[in-house]
Amino acid sequence: MLGKSSHAWKVNFCKFTNETRNGIEDASLHSGIKFIAACNGTTAGGGYELALACDEIVLVDDRSSAVSLPEVPLLGVLPGTGGLTRVTDKRHVRRDHADIFCLTTEGVRGQRAKDWKLVDEVVKPARFAEYVRERAQALAAQSDRPADTQGVRLTPLTRAVTAEGYRYETVRVDIDHESRRATITVSAPDAGQPRDLAGILAAGAQWWPLKMARELDDAILTLRTNHLDIGMWILKTTGDAAQVLAADALMDAHAGHWFVRETIGMLRRTLARLDVSSRSLFALVEPGSCFAGTLLELVLAADRAYMLQLPDTPDEAPRVHADVANFGRYPMPNGLTRLAARFYEDANAIAAVREQAGKPLDGPAAEAVGLITAALDDIDWEDEIRIATEERASLSPDALTGLEANLRFGGRETMETRIFGRLTAWQNWIFNRPNAVGEHGALKVFGTGNKARFDWDRV
Repeated sequence: MLGKSSHAWKVNFCKFTNETRNGIEDASLHSGIKFIAACNGTTAGGGYELALACDEIVLVDDRSSAVSLPEVPLLGVLPGTGGLTRVTDKRHVRRDHADIFCLTTEGVRGQRAKDWKLVDEVVKPARFAEYVRERAQALAAQSDRPADTQGVRLTPLTRAVTAEGYRYETVRVDIDHESRRATITVSAPDAGQPRDLAGILAAGAQWWPLKMARELDDAILTLRTNHLDIGMWILKTTGDAAQVLAADALMDAHAGHWFVRETIGMLRRTLARLDVSSRSLFALVEPGSCFAGTLLELVLAADRAYMLQLPDTPDEAPRVHADVANFGRYPMPNGLTRLAARFYEDANAIAAVREQAGKPLDGPAAEAVGLITAALDDIDWEDEIRIATEERASLSPDALTGLEANLRFGGRETMETRIFGRLTAWQNWIFNRPNAVGEHGALKVFGTGNKARFDWDRV
């Protein structure tokens, strides 16, 4: 499949797959959902990468079943959907063992797989099914998810597609093909939103935080996949900030309830998807905006955020609001809040924002505590925004992608950031090289019976 795919499709496929693997680990960490990989046969390539995302890996010891990452010797590419990084960072496989493992097409079997930490246990065939069942029950016993509660049906999203963009119930996407920009506008909930847990459960998939997260997630993925040339996303909001803050307070009050917890998880993963999207992100805070709490995360995720100030009519100027949601609810892939990442974990800078939590901040106040890039008055607003966006659109998309990925994740690293920032970056380079995708590249000729021809120069 990858051999016949375009470079862009390879990259998008691998990024989405990486996010899916990360979602498995996120669910294990936050949602009480545990995963066990029962490897009964050959678990190779992406199959083993999926197993690596699980809490436990069990391999049948039948002298033929094996785990392997054969991408380098067979395809001339990397195990790029987390394989290399999880082998080292998560499984702690010794470097020389990992080197042998990743260059062995037949993989590793039996006790050696356990000794090298590639699996957690190897079990003889006669006991394999029973052992897997026992471990699954033991893992399930660790969960605090209610066993006797009715789930919430996730109904299909309402989406209207036109040449100019997409329309959801809480999210709108307007695409300007000529300027290669998309404006994503997120709407606040209305005044009729739930006020207690019973109301949340009655609303189900229509509860604003969940509906908005699902719609924004769909919009991000659709833009990524279908609009490669739309290189800039303008982030806007509209509605009553008080309603966003009320929704945040309700989530905080019931954060331990399974449905609220899952909704927070959906928001966390959607915002993280925004962090790793290879698009320039600008947030514009204008009159009628509601960048408060959860929606303030869009400002904090942006590469730049501009806020309009109205010196002659200050009461009409937009405001931003920090609240409890901005201090730990939605960590980035590097494990930091967007505020902590923004200020490189400077406790004083974070405390200055915390002191203003719950207060409406106009442009100068927001700029003073570092929440925005600049507060621009109405005389300069249109020209400054036009210059900034046109300048961005004139630059190399490749260079911008690399620049943004580096600047968004300064400071500490995690396994997730190394997957996106190191493994994926190298994989995407290899995907463009003739040794993989040239006429005689390994990825191109795999399965044809022909042998790859390599350019032996190291770059």
